[in-house]
Amino acid sequence: MKFLRTANSIVVFIVILVFIVLLGYSLFSNEEAPKTSPLIGKKAPDFTLNLFDGTDLTLSDLRGKTVLLNFWASWCMPCRQEARALEDSWQRYKDEDVVFIGVNVWDNSSNARSYMNNFGGAYPHGIDPEEEIQVDYGVGGVPETYFINSSGLVRDKFTGPLTEQIIDYFVTRAMEDTDNNIKDENIQ
Repeated sequence: MKFLRTANSIVVFIVILVFIVLLGYSLFSNEEAPKTSPLIGKKAPDFTLNLFDGTDLTLSDLRGKTVLLNFWASWCMPCRQEARALEDSWQRYKDEDVVFIGVNVWDNSSNARSYMNNFGGAYPHGIDPEEEIQVDYGVGGVPETYFINSSGLVRDKFTGPLTEQIIDYFVTRAMEDTDNNIKDENIQ
């Protein structure tokens, strides 16, 4: 009888240990991967963004161009990690039919402006104070980036900090995209 109690205690201990390890991995894993979105293959929700320079930018006015739409916040550490890659990539793509747009969320204007002064803001940036744009795109955290093809369809979504290689991969896919070949090919 004592042997059974000891064996049961060991089994319970192992099950609890496995649960804790799996929980820790899911909470603290640093792997970033593209995430699927119900918007993939659909028309990108249109919006007008009031930019920090005082002008307005309307997404539908960019039809014919590839768009990288990045949601960020000044307090977001992964956003700071990707800032240099976004700026450097923007410098390479700005003379092509590619537009980068930064949408600041869950933030205030002064913190966002300070962030842009420190981390770069050469491409258009604006704030989403009414949270309409982020809701339309289903943003659940930052950074999140959508890649929109020249026909205005969402080609891909990436969640997590971008690198220049990731940007190149998804921008190239959106630039080469035709409406007929959009499939949910994203890595899950």
